[in-house]
Amino acid sequence: MSNLFTRIKDSVSADLHNLLDQKEQKNPIAALNQYLRQSEQEKEKVRKLVERQYKLKDEFTSEYHKAQDFADKRLKQAEVAEKAGEEQLHQFAMKEHDEYQARADRMKTLRQEAVNQLESLEQKYEEMKHKLKDMHIRRMELMGRENIAHAHHQMNKVIEESSDKPYSRFAELENYIEGLEYKVNSSYYRSTFDSKIARLEKEMKEQEKAN
Repeated sequence: MSNLFTRIKDSVSADLHNLLDQKEQKNPIAALNQYLRQSEQEKEKVRKLVERQYKLKDEFTSEYHKAQDFADKRLKQAEVAEKAGEEQLHQFAMKEHDEYQARADRMKTLRQEAVNQLESLEQKYEEMKHKLKDMHIRRMELMGRENIAHAHHQMNKVIEESSDKPYSRFAELENYIEGLEYKVNSSYYRSTFDSKIARLEKEMKEQEKAN
């Protein structure tokens, strides 16, 4: 059953990749826009990681100062107990000092590691922002070139068509108008011819009656 699901998943994944490849071939600008949106989402994830690292650094710093303050406090208390001859209190204070100092040293190390990691993250984040900005500018450049290419294509299409087709269309229109004029003139001539013959016939009949 697991093999079946694996084959189905691989098949769907392959179909999806093929679909994306076809989409990219048909509309590369749209594919580029999709890639940039995904990159912006990744940049947002990194930004949140940087913010999280800042918080960790601040937490390590706070814990370091707390531990160091307690260590210093216990050391002074140990000195007071020693001067007062209170050996048991002195030992307790020194034990506490050692524990707090170890914690402070650990927090200091972790804080420095967090600072180094933060610097590295910030550098990479800045590089990512610059790279994305360059990609957006590059996209605008490509979109401009695409617009110019489409405009030239449309203009060339009009120019190529105007070299032959419009003149042939004008000739067709001229022939059509001449044919229409001929029909109008023929119809007018026939109508006037009929009226002239009718008038002649009437005149001839009137002459015959008169004779």
